[in-house]
Amino acid sequence: MAIVVSLSPELEAQLREKAAQQGQDVSFVAAKLLEAVLEWEVEDSEAAIQGIQKGLEDFETGRFRSFDDFED
Repeated sequence: MAIVVSLSPELEAQLREKAAQQGQDVSFVAAKLLEAVLEWEVEDSEAAIQGIQKGLEDFETGRFRSFDDFED
């Protein structure tokens, strides 16, 4: 599948430099970078949801402190 992405000249230069350093095709490096970012985004979202769920569970079981405890 071909997708056209417009990059700033600076970003294009960084991508080309990274590809050259790795001895890889620019398209291959771009695809790998996008893949890594998308995987990280999913993992980050899952971690945030788990943190929120833990906070709710702590609250429901009485494991919390009031804001006044932190004021000092």
